[in-house]
Amino acid sequence: MTLHLTDPADRDPADRDPADRDPADWENPALTGRGRLPARAYFFGYDSAELARTMDRRRSRGFVDLTGDWRFRLFDHPARVPAAALAEESEGWDTVRVPHLWQIDGYGRLQYTDEGYPFPVDPPRVPADDPTGVYQRTVVLPESPAGERTVLRFDGVESYAEIYWDGAYVGMTKGSRLSAEFDVTDVAHPGTNHLVVKVLQFSDGTYLEDQDMWWASGIFRDCYLLSRPAAHLADFFVRAHRLADGRAEVTLTTSAAGRPDVTWEVYDGERLVASCAVTPGTDATLVVEGARFWNPEDPYLYDMRLIVRGADGGVEHVPHRLGLAEVTIVDGRLLLNGTPFTMHGVNRHDHDDRHGRAVGMARVERDLHLMKQHNINAVRTAHYPNDPRFYELCDRIGLFVLAETDLETHGFANVGDLSRITDDAAWQTAYVDRIERHVLAQRNHASIVMWSLGNESGYGCNIPAMYRRCKDLDPTRPVHYEEDRDAEVVDVISTMYSRVSQMNDMGEHPHPKPRIICEYGHAMGNGPGGLAEYQRVFEAWDSIQGHFLWEWCDHGLVDTTDEGREYHSYGGDHGDFPNNGSFCVDGLVFPWQEPSPGLVEYKHVICPVRVDYADGVCTVTNGRWFTDLSDVVVVLETLHDGRVVGSRTLTPGPVPPGKAWSEVVHPDVAAHGETHVTARVLSTAAHEWAEPMRELGRYQTLVADRPRRTEAAVPRASVVAVSRASVAAEADGTSLVVTTPAADRYTVDLLTGDLSWRSRGRELLQEPPRVGFWKPLVDNHQQENDELWAPRFLSLMQTSTREVAWREQDGAVVVEVSSRVAPPTLDIAMKVALTWTLAHDGVHLAVAGEPVGDYRDIVPRIGLSFAVPRELRSVDWYGLGPGENYPDSRAAATLGRWHSTVDDMFTPYVVPQDCANRGDVRWAALTDAHGDGLAVRAADSGPFAFSAWPYSAAAIDAARHRTDLAPEDRVTVNVNHRVLGLGSNSWGSEVLDTYRVRFEPFRFALDLRSVSAAAPHHDEGIAS
Repeated sequence: MTLHLTDPADRDPADRDPADRDPADWENPALTGRGRLPARAYFFGYDSAELARTMDRRRSRGFVDLTGDWRFRLFDHPARVPAAALAEESEGWDTVRVPHLWQIDGYGRLQYTDEGYPFPVDPPRVPADDPTGVYQRTVVLPESPAGERTVLRFDGVESYAEIYWDGAYVGMTKGSRLSAEFDVTDVAHPGTNHLVVKVLQFSDGTYLEDQDMWWASGIFRDCYLLSRPAAHLADFFVRAHRLADGRAEVTLTTSAAGRPDVTWEVYDGERLVASCAVTPGTDATLVVEGARFWNPEDPYLYDMRLIVRGADGGVEHVPHRLGLAEVTIVDGRLLLNGTPFTMHGVNRHDHDDRHGRAVGMARVERDLHLMKQHNINAVRTAHYPNDPRFYELCDRIGLFVLAETDLETHGFANVGDLSRITDDAAWQTAYVDRIERHVLAQRNHASIVMWSLGNESGYGCNIPAMYRRCKDLDPTRPVHYEEDRDAEVVDVISTMYSRVSQMNDMGEHPHPKPRIICEYGHAMGNGPGGLAEYQRVFEAWDSIQGHFLWEWCDHGLVDTTDEGREYHSYGGDHGDFPNNGSFCVDGLVFPWQEPSPGLVEYKHVICPVRVDYADGVCTVTNGRWFTDLSDVVVVLETLHDGRVVGSRTLTPGPVPPGKAWSEVVHPDVAAHGETHVTARVLSTAAHEWAEPMRELGRYQTLVADRPRRTEAAVPRASVVAVSRASVAAEADGTSLVVTTPAADRYTVDLLTGDLSWRSRGRELLQEPPRVGFWKPLVDNHQQENDELWAPRFLSLMQTSTREVAWREQDGAVVVEVSSRVAPPTLDIAMKVALTWTLAHDGVHLAVAGEPVGDYRDIVPRIGLSFAVPRELRSVDWYGLGPGENYPDSRAAATLGRWHSTVDDMFTPYVVPQDCANRGDVRWAALTDAHGDGLAVRAADSGPFAFSAWPYSAAAIDAARHRTDLAPEDRVTVNVNHRVLGLGSNSWGSEVLDTYRVRFEPFRFALDLRSVSAAAPHHDEGIAS
């Protein structure tokens, strides 16, 4: 296999000529660089074996860190840059910290578009007034040994960069997320040197970099100098093959400069397991006995060292962490070291809420740790290569990588020709350059399971050219490209945003090649929903071997109000137009790296250990692909009406992948009420990314539901006849006042039917319960809103009360209210009947609805909303929890008795929207610091959905940022008979039919009770 050399003699001296060119270098797709060294594997040379073992590049040979303070000035046109600015230090310039993006530091304007280019489409030309940033810094160098080469490296510059050293033109590069190296030996000298980088925001390369993110520019990744001795390793490529007897055959190809002698060693810890001499330019092979192969569940790495000895006696030590991994395709299935697998993945952009794509490695590492903590085993580098250290981290902690190169031309969809330049041979050099540099840089990483040629760039002649070059450079891995819809060229067939039913059809009728879904479950705002249904399909079909949620992190950027309050901005917040608004806020992780409810849901959906309970037998199934369950324990908890009354721990032992283990268990079944068994799956293993006893997932089964004692039920109309106390009623004009022996006072407005309730010296209801069908819009319902709800003004529905009648009955007062809830301008409506039963110890409410008109499609909810005093901020409930859950997003929730606060329940979505829902609620109570407040309990119609917000629905709907929400003097409470599922239709799947709520007849009932710490508690069960 041929490898590139880095001998500077191979370069054309004319590459250093800075003369004007026509076309300009930044508008010439046939030119991808000048003076740039050939791409190579990411590695460093060290002066000793001890230093090499650290793998700390800062201690490598001649390493000089160039991050930090640079002088900077932004010009509005490349031609306005003075020649002197490229040759000498400029006075009065600003100082910026590199890595950075200059727009985030306040230079120029930020802009966000999903797919549209931010300038007129005229490839390869970009605006003549192209914003141009010039960076200057001083570099002090020591004397270098004879023959040593000094290399300048940039790991990320957007989008076009020219390099000058002491005024001499060194070269230029394109490909923003691809590393670039320049040999500066001939211009660098001992002492003080002057380095200048001229960066243009736009270039022909910009047409290849339209990747649904902020348009921003600068030196956004690390830059540094390194030294290479006269005789040095130029490149290497290592790959493994699993032999039938469990040994590993490892093949190494090297290239070198200066004719050195090369020795190859492989260590397992301190033990040398194999070694041999290597002749550069040829293949060398060694065998590792009793090999421990790499996989994401057990990411074992050997220490590989290359010792390079020159004729002058100089020695260079090059370390590499070697994972023994071989990816093959057999009978249409992907295999890792001979074992089939499925990737449970996410799409990840680089993003930091304070620095944009200038992401530090500490943040990258936390991203990857969070993925592992949430059972994710794969990441797609959407849609560009990452910092080289990212792949080292994935090798180390164990993540499959779908390694995508720096390519997306989505903006051409706006002109109706997505394939315009993808099918233009004049751009082939640029396309091929992007996969070539990517593969050469990263192909030694065990974590890379396949290459990806890019994203949403249509199809044409340049895709097969990229594929061929990719296979030339790495024939060992499969290649992916979603827009090759029938996998005519690539090795893996892929779709994005296919619905559950479509994925099932694809599983039933498999393609000859392995299948993945590279994007699905658009995680914008509250959601995504429907993941469990997707997962059941993925697990049903062997041919579906990967799924990648869109996407990992919200792209919000920290901004502040005039009062200094922080919020996260998105498209349109920076005076940018056109923009795609909050479409960049579509991640499973909030911008501040806190998991959203969607990520918690995904964790449980993809839990690798399944627990089932049926007929007294608990079965534990190992859903892992490579490792047994030696580290797993299952804690079984028995719950009576939500209270844990007992637990035991099961230890399945070394259950192999795909196998199950069972044990008979006999939970204590309650004499009355509900008995559940909850299984919490824990891992006892310690990792750098997790402590022992990490929860992998939880499952719950209803064991028994026995009738409750009558005395435990909340009084309702049907049982009020046995009450020992009666209420007193008096009509006063348009009001009906009802008092109880305990001095509670109900007041009913005889015109509207609204109820107020004074208990224990305060108004318990700040706003009366009213029937509603609207709730604050979630991002994933935007299309339903645009197509169904907004045209019918569902957010503006009005209540018109036609009749209020009351009577005394069995010691209580019954009030019947007839009303019509309808939007303006249309003749659709819901006729609503409310029946209040006002008793000495609480209120029973029965609600029924009958639709009018021809609309029977979906609505956001059917339920009640009211408000209670702001002091009632402590929340207890018996239902699904502990976190936010919805009908199609509840895998992470189990039934129990939970406690929270109104403020903690409110999920801080970047764009405020409906949140805080808890489903299957039997009862809920809001109380103050003294334990006084209001309880709501399910009646004959079964459990309800419940949420409580510190803001009104109208305020949440109107807010565009969290700082738009102001404290209110009340708590909004929603008690819903039915709530629409979430789906992921901001860009994905509609709500599945099972979870749809329609504008159809309904009937439900609730009990409300004033509670206090001294009164009998509200949690003794539910009405039966």
